[in-house]
Amino acid sequence: MAQFDANSIIVYQAYRPAIAQYAVAHQRFGGEFSYTRMSWIKPNFLWMMFRSGWATKEGQEHILAIRLKRPFFDELLTAAVASTFNASGMDNYDAWQNTIATSGVRLQWDPDHDPKGNCVERRAVQLGLRGRMLRRFGEEEILSIGDITPFVVEQHSVLGKSPRDLVIPSERIYTPSHSQAAANVGLDTFNGTHS
Repeated sequence: MAQFDANSIIVYQAYRPAIAQYAVAHQRFGGEFSYTRMSWIKPNFLWMMFRSGWATKEGQEHILAIRLKRPFFDELLTAAVASTFNASGMDNYDAWQNTIATSGVRLQWDPDHDPKGNCVERRAVQLGLRGRMLRRFGEEEILSIGDITPFVVEQHSVLGKSPRDLVIPSERIYTPSHSQAAANVGLDTFNGTHS
């Protein structure tokens, strides 16, 4: 599930104030942001809310909505290696270990969650970026970065008082623009489900 158009897709990240403020001010990542560790992006809003506790967890007080170039996101999907051997589709464990050790993109399917944090049947994807892919993400492939923390805080309050009035981004099933990206991450290009 994601919010996207023909040219772009929105992914979410949560950061401490200094990193978020720099990213919004410069429309790229720098300052205290580390390019030496893996950084995870999530295209599903409620998955980000679950992981960040609706911007209440330490170090995740700011939620960023990052609009990425869609061809780059599909390139990430094509390059992704599953974070577990069982999900990798590979026959040889050693080959998978070697591949994941050198890959710039790690893919993980996790249980998705409803607004209150309960698991739902569908799964949500997150992508871990490092090396050159992370550098491209942070400095070259972003169209815009917005701090949506006020919206998140407001909706968290609404959730606690009147869940029926909750407003969240309108998301739909994401279908990559080419079959190689879809096949690599186990997506059916016709109906958007994952195997």
